[in-house]
Amino acid sequence: MTAILKHELRSYFHSFTAYFFGAFLLMITGIGSMIYNINAAVSNFEYVLGFGCIVLVLIVPILTMRTIAEEKKQKTDQLLYALPVSTTDVIVGKYLALLVVFFIPLLIVGIYPLIFSQYGDVYLPTSYGSLFAFFMMGAALIAVGMFISSLTENQGFAAGVGVAVVLFNYYSVTIAEYVSSTALGSAIVLCVCAALLAFLINHLTKNENLAYGVGLALLAVITATYLYDDTLYEGLVPKIMTQLSLFERFYVFVDGLFDITAIVYFITVIIFFLFLSVQSLEKRRYN
Repeated sequence: MTAILKHELRSYFHSFTAYFFGAFLLMITGIGSMIYNINAAVSNFEYVLGFGCIVLVLIVPILTMRTIAEEKKQKTDQLLYALPVSTTDVIVGKYLALLVVFFIPLLIVGIYPLIFSQYGDVYLPTSYGSLFAFFMMGAALIAVGMFISSLTENQGFAAGVGVAVVLFNYYSVTIAEYVSSTALGSAIVLCVCAALLAFLINHLTKNENLAYGVGLALLAVITATYLYDDTLYEGLVPKIMTQLSLFERFYVFVDGLFDITAIVYFITVIIFFLFLSVQSLEKRRYN
């Protein structure tokens, strides 16, 4: 895993990827600091991080698009399978390298509250709590981006899908206001999600029996519960969309609260999508 980590870091820092990522992130946080902390004379640095959230929609998919997709396209992933390391080590090594690239510019951003505190009252615990949450949210989005990259050989396609997924998560709370809150509408959406999950399982495992079994079981459960008590589905999909939003959980920190459940959720998302990335790579190895 250490060898994979060092190789990935050399790759990022011997190209423009890490520098572009860091420069763009610092530019956005710099603009946010100028708008809120300097021009508006606001002491809350966490507002800057809330302003900078939108940048993750673009830079995270660009950062993660080549992680595995490029290996597949150039067929260098065959060399990874020949190494005396497990697929988990490969995924974790690549993921840690991405975290280092993401963490370095945040170290520079971490100096901002100290500078502003010399000229006004800045509540440092809230500032650094929000910065920690920003890092955890970014780490979760990076895990999602890695999984998307593991599904294709086309970097552009991985980036496009990544932007769409992150953008949807960013606006999921707003979109939830326009989603049908009726019981039937929620049931139909859940049935579609069950079918998509079955498709994903089939893509990752190439086991049609398992995919059909999971899909049919979920459809049976949804149908049975709807027929038993359809009120259980009223407003369910908008509520789920709100709860799944990574950005909405981060905004709790911007409001001055340190939410442990949000940190647990970020960690859960990281583990889940890294697991899916491992399974995607394992499928290719055995094929």
